[in-house]
Amino acid sequence: MNKSKKLQLQLLIQHHTFVLFSLVLVALLGFLSTQYHVFRDVTQDNRNTVSEGSINILKQMKGAVSITAFAPDDEVLHQNIKNFIARYQRTKSDIQLSFVNAATDPKLAQQAGIKAKGGELIIEYQKRSEHLIPPYTEQDLTNVLVRLSRTHQQAVILLNGHGERSFSSNNSHDFGAFGKQLVAKGFSLTQPDLLSTPNLPRDSAMIIIASPKVNISAIEVAKIKTYLDGGGNLLWLLDDENLHGLDEIAKYLGLEVTQGLVVDKSAAEFGGDLKTAFGVQYGDHPVTENFRIRTSFPVARRIAARGTYENGWKVQDLVHVAANGWLETTPFTPESDLKKITFDEKKDVPGPINIALAIERKYGKKGQRVVVVGNANFLSNTFVINGGNLDLGLNMVNWLAGDDNLITIQPTILKDGNLNLTAESNYKPVFIGFQILLPLSLLIFGVFTWWKRRKA
Repeated sequence: MNKSKKLQLQLLIQHHTFVLFSLVLVALLGFLSTQYHVFRDVTQDNRNTVSEGSINILKQMKGAVSITAFAPDDEVLHQNIKNFIARYQRTKSDIQLSFVNAATDPKLAQQAGIKAKGGELIIEYQKRSEHLIPPYTEQDLTNVLVRLSRTHQQAVILLNGHGERSFSSNNSHDFGAFGKQLVAKGFSLTQPDLLSTPNLPRDSAMIIIASPKVNISAIEVAKIKTYLDGGGNLLWLLDDENLHGLDEIAKYLGLEVTQGLVVDKSAAEFGGDLKTAFGVQYGDHPVTENFRIRTSFPVARRIAARGTYENGWKVQDLVHVAANGWLETTPFTPESDLKKITFDEKKDVPGPINIALAIERKYGKKGQRVVVVGNANFLSNTFVINGGNLDLGLNMVNWLAGDDNLITIQPTILKDGNLNLTAESNYKPVFIGFQILLPLSLLIFGVFTWWKRRKA
């Protein structure tokens, strides 16, 4: 056999070997694609996946979740629902989705209590279920999963009758928005009359004292003290150094509220005034674990507490504010010119300033927990939507309720990704660029490349 034939034979063998190798590689990749799935969301708002908060909830849920969608036989609607649930299934594979047509099976829809048309969902988990009416968002479904994850609905006692912030009012200084979030998370809000109620129920999750404006009677203070003696949990929000009759409770906790107001020089950079302090450092605690969102506290106070051998309290700082500010000890007046306020080394305290505390001690099986914040405005309807204010408030409540596993960051609302071109919009350059110039450029480039290669 001459050299040329040997060379041809070698080339033929190499060719067949390459083809065989390519086929094996394609078959292997095809097999691996059925066994392993790689998914990456490259959209700006991560609209094809769920947020970190939802992922944390899903990872903590033990057991399958069943979702039944009562929807008409509409292919587009079914696909939209599948896409929405798929965002959760990528984290929790045992979420099962099924469809029922209420029109063809009205008896089943009636038994299920279906009221909405076009895709009402029934979510079932551990023999409990809830309905979700369209249009639904990630936050809606995640809230349902959080409620289903709770072993039972927990009661939150709201101290009232002394000018406290209302958890149902939409007034700017009240807590209506925060109250709705607590209900959405599976808490029930009660407002017993402490004067007529013999004792506060010990099986409640906590009592919330939200910035009273008038003094609380000695009888009511005694009942709050009895509740704490029995292991009750407390969320106490302070607006000023005036404890309004709760001095005995402060002494019981070892709480100290420093006279003065926190001012923050960096507030001007975010469009606020000196009396709005921003959270910059968070304590090493379950409430603030992995918490990296900026929080704002209008008119904040410095607080501290000391745990003692006698009371057994363990104290942890939660939020430090005003890294570029200080505690202003000179009282503010309506006539005070904020621009002229300066730091006094002899009187004022340099930042950062701690304004929130987590206090706990061993009591029974689950222990006793208290959170005190030297600010109530951060949860008001005006400010609760700022930064991480809502997340921080919900984390505090979940920790007090003993639901440490439900402490998480709330799902973020997706930004509007639609481009609306109206008659007033200058859309002609966009139309000309994408509909005419871009295709024409590709055509010219293709013809030029073909002509150049042919000439060569």
